[in-house]
Amino acid sequence: MADNSWDKCVEEAVNVLESRQLLRSLRPICLSRQNEEEIMENRGNGGDEYKVFDGLCQWDRTSVEVSVSIPTFQKWLHDEPSNGQEIFSGDATDEGRKGRFKKLLLFSGNDYLGLSSHPTIANAAANAVQEYGMGPKGSALICGYTTYHRLLESSLAELKKKEECLVCPTGFAANMAALVAIGSVASLLAASGKPLEDEKVAIFSDALNHASIIDGIRLAERQGNVKFFVYRHCDMYHLNSLLSSCKMKRKVVVTDSLFSMDGDFAPMDKLSQLRKKHGFLLVIDDAHGTFVCGENGGGVAEDFNCEADVDLCVGTLSKAAGCHGGFIACSKKWKQLIQSRGRSFIFSTAIPVPMAAAAYAAVVVARKERWRRKAIWERVKEFQALSGVHISSPIISLVVGNQAKALQASRYLLESGFHVMAIRPPTVPPNSCRLRVTLSAAHTTEDVKKLITALSSCLDFDSTTHIPSFISPKL
Repeated sequence: MADNSWDKCVEEAVNVLESRQLLRSLRPICLSRQNEEEIMENRGNGGDEYKVFDGLCQWDRTSVEVSVSIPTFQKWLHDEPSNGQEIFSGDATDEGRKGRFKKLLLFSGNDYLGLSSHPTIANAAANAVQEYGMGPKGSALICGYTTYHRLLESSLAELKKKEECLVCPTGFAANMAALVAIGSVASLLAASGKPLEDEKVAIFSDALNHASIIDGIRLAERQGNVKFFVYRHCDMYHLNSLLSSCKMKRKVVVTDSLFSMDGDFAPMDKLSQLRKKHGFLLVIDDAHGTFVCGENGGGVAEDFNCEADVDLCVGTLSKAAGCHGGFIACSKKWKQLIQSRGRSFIFSTAIPVPMAAAAYAAVVVARKERWRRKAIWERVKEFQALSGVHISSPIISLVVGNQAKALQASRYLLESGFHVMAIRPPTVPPNSCRLRVTLSAAHTTEDVKKLITALSSCLDFDSTTHIPSFISPKL
């Protein structure tokens, strides 16, 4: 349970908003009487009407097999700047010509479970389009919030074992909204409306947190509500030291749960211990862990058995769910505060109705098709066994050094038929350029073997150090 001081703070902040008539509400629009009856039925039967499967099917391959036009391929191969216009060249659109496309095996996406091509999810979106059109008609606080959005929120709250959930336009917007709302507690409870230094919120952020967390903190800081501290990546000794020396009363620790570039996990068990010691609010971005980790797909906190220690869990529907959108799982009071103070939520159009319908179907499918989680972790084991590289997740970071080496390796893989991106500054620091490989439940053992063979031509998998080193491939 969160420290009582934070429970009291958010309750007082909500009360201030209510007294000033600034507390905002969500009013679900029922698209039709039939829709309302369907929604209630879905909520009661746990999505039993959604068709699920017990193994890989032909359509799963479309989530990991892509094609690019030859003009695009050539520009990419030579690292030529492009704004995408070459797709409309005569060569690319002439159906009479054969062999004008290069087929690639995708090892760089975030569709971890392969759900983007699932027919049940596609049908949910298609049916909603046919019945209700695209929508929405406005922002969630105006008229863009429907019974479909509410059903999705309820299913995500249940998945994350939280009282409530707020669906946002994107995961980026969700982090921005959450952190700005957290900062607003300081100004709402300040006597003058402008917090003194010791009344501000102290936010402690991991050095490798996602850009959306960093930007959310920066906006809250610009508003004069927070002071932030950066602790060394996953260094709990450093975090404890910073927390111990900070005299500010309202403390927040925010971290990715599974880091998008390095593929390592935040030490959730140690964070839970520090939370009990210091009484901070714990916020995690579970973008890469939701549906992938935990027996039920509840994410990294479920995997570490510390869901009760997470106060706000931010997530996305654009990765393992194979859809689009973001969410914040939290308490009822926090939801009230965020929907009233989270600017990126308030001033954005709600996600389209078909996307909300598809995302709900994805929650059901991800929960029921447990074999997908088992499959992706089998691929992780296979990659480690074949390469000798120690990895802990489906995100594999193969650091090769400078930009030239990363581009050379990526070009070789491209020619070999693999879509693996070179990650360069500013995404990562200079001289830590890398190949970022991501695995999917839709990949097969044979796919992984082929990739390792290709990687072995540009990386030396040293069995003694378990750290790959760059070797110049023969293009």
